[in-house]
Amino acid sequence: MTASSDLVAAAVREWLVNAPHPLVLGICGSQGSGKSTLARALEQTLGEDGLSIASLSLDDLYLGTQARRKLAAEVHPLFATRGVPGTHDLELGLSVIQAVRDGKAVALPRFDKASDEPLPRDAWPMAPQGLDVLIFEGWCVGARPEAVEALSGPVNALEREEDGDGRWRRAVNDFLAGPYQALFEQIDRLVFLAAPGFEVVHGWRLQQERDLRESLKAQGRDPALAMTDEQISRFISHYERITRHILHSMPSQAALTLRLGRDREIIGIAASAGLSSS
Repeated sequence: MTASSDLVAAAVREWLVNAPHPLVLGICGSQGSGKSTLARALEQTLGEDGLSIASLSLDDLYLGTQARRKLAAEVHPLFATRGVPGTHDLELGLSVIQAVRDGKAVALPRFDKASDEPLPRDAWPMAPQGLDVLIFEGWCVGARPEAVEALSGPVNALEREEDGDGRWRRAVNDFLAGPYQALFEQIDRLVFLAAPGFEVVHGWRLQQERDLRESLKAQGRDPALAMTDEQISRFISHYERITRHILHSMPSQAALTLRLGRDREIIGIAASAGLSSS
């Protein structure tokens, strides 16, 4: 088990002493920071403690291409690309968390990034009734909106060339300020995997896509379904503004922040909101 999962598992055990069951554990981190790996490790470790635990990714709440095309036509063309607030099925996410809160068994959504479409419901795994912990992980889980004045200037070429009037980034911020907060308010404790800076995210995300190509090959699927390196560079430009904002703001709101080095090693820890100092 990795050092990060050791630390987070210990924190979860402590939180469960005083928190109502089920505990909704949020994990926030940039693309490639290790959120999914941490979630899998926690499922195994906490399961060995006799706890019932399941995971839901914000990525698995993505709208399909048809719904995003509609959003792109009605709001801004950049919404055709999945990722930013506005491109998720929030009602679905809320319904899953509410079912878990009610102690019910519930199907957990899954999204196929290679086809860019949600998997059919009969392919969704079931979370059993009476969960102790639901892990809810995602690149902007728990994020708060930026101040309006911060939206005035573009942060990269994508915003400068394709959102010159700021309409897209204002719409994204409005989504984040409104319906996304209702979803994030369901989180009981939030863990933040803090990248050393946005600059490393590009390399991390390239590695993710290369791993996807290898996975597609192993499944007998077309590896060309994965994005090229050039496509990844454009793709992560959609995420840059909020990722930079999160890196600045999230440590003050997370219960546990793990500061990562370039190789994702832990180089610092900050705890608050429910962790003892021992």
